[in-house]
Amino acid sequence: MPESLRTRVQRWGFNWFPAYRGTGGRIAYIAHDWREIRIRVPLGWRTRNYVGSIFGGSMFGAVDPIYMVMLIRNLGPDYLVWDKSASIRFRRPGRTTLHARFLLDQAELDAIRAALIDAPAIERTYTVDLVDADGVVHATVEKIIHIRRNRPADG
Repeated sequence: MPESLRTRVQRWGFNWFPAYRGTGGRIAYIAHDWREIRIRVPLGWRTRNYVGSIFGGSMFGAVDPIYMVMLIRNLGPDYLVWDKSASIRFRRPGRTTLHARFLLDQAELDAIRAALIDAPAIERTYTVDLVDADGVVHATVEKIIHIRRNRPADG
């Protein structure tokens, strides 16, 4: 599905946001409903490490905020979403542009809402691979996201 004009503008803004821009990664696509995001991390002077491959911090930084932002956008203001922890497993050096695809389906959103009926807070684990053009995995990132219902402000 093509990007909407709104998500194209939001993608541009996200890519120019200094904290994200500093990772060297770039968001390449945001679905109109924020349920799919694609990023790329090119090998270049901003992302190259001492041994000539993509710096692990660039790989991690480029994927770090994505699932949290997707959940915030899809769950809305009635939910509080925070990154709780993350890990990265490097499988091979990145010597070309790496790509990652983040997906969030309606069943996952429904499961989160249902779980929060009975629990004050939950944690969800999401995994994403950074792959090259041939689909070879160079790194796997696991994110644990904390989600709870947003309490109304005391008046």
